[in-house]
Amino acid sequence: MVKSMTGYGRGEATLHGRTITIELKSVNNRYLDCSVRLPRAYAFAEEGVKSRVKAATSRGKVDVYVTVDATQADAVTVSLNRPLAESYLAALRTMSEELGVQNDVSVTLLSRFPDVLTVEKVPQDQEELSEDLFSVLDLALVEYDRMRTTEGEKLKEDLLVKLANMEQFVTQVEARSPETVREYRARLTAKLEEVLANTQIDESRILTEAAVFADKVAVDEETVRLRSHIAQFREMLEVVGIVGRKIDFLIQEMNRETNTIGSKCTDLTISRIVVDMKSEIEKLREQVQNLE
Repeated sequence: MVKSMTGYGRGEATLHGRTITIELKSVNNRYLDCSVRLPRAYAFAEEGVKSRVKAATSRGKVDVYVTVDATQADAVTVSLNRPLAESYLAALRTMSEELGVQNDVSVTLLSRFPDVLTVEKVPQDQEELSEDLFSVLDLALVEYDRMRTTEGEKLKEDLLVKLANMEQFVTQVEARSPETVREYRARLTAKLEEVLANTQIDESRILTEAAVFADKVAVDEETVRLRSHIAQFREMLEVVGIVGRKIDFLIQEMNRETNTIGSKCTDLTISRIVVDMKSEIEKLREQVQNLE
């Protein structure tokens, strides 16, 4: 089962008071290139996220976007700086006694002095948060993999159609190739009859020339190899795993055999078929660039 390198997945869940949303997007790339964007406070989880993505895919440029709404999970502690509060209180009492003013100090007033009360966030449990991130990431990866599999099936169907077209072109070349030899022999005979006029034609010479020509334009080996490559191509499309690079190499071989057929044959009909074959191979190459 082939998969596309292009995909999208999204996961969201509220865990331990945090709403975590993770999105994955990928496009074609020769190798795996994973980029993770996390809130600064959660940067410690970046390598863990990358490792999980690498375990799920092997090729493509993958962008991972993580957002965390932790407003419901943010716990704080309020601490009293008692020595400082006592110092403020003592100073205010002294001021009241020495200046003869009313001592109307209240808790509310005292709490407003700098640094008497300090508010601090409770440190987060990084292990707990990492587990929460990974569980949401797994949800996104499931959707991401489902989309890549669906796209892969569409690519496979299109590739199979193009392979069937290639087989038809190969069949046309195989049918036309013997005709080119017969036509050459007929032209050679007519030419010799014209040149030699009434002189008897040496049939053995014609057979020899036709045999030499047939050897030069024979494309049996190329068409056999092309059929073999097409069969391998189909087999690879049924393999579960990474096949994109192998199929890309196979397409190079198909292109080489097609070029050889084109260079051997001077027949106009075969030349036209070769042009169609090269066009179909290019279409195959473009589609294979999308496979993992």
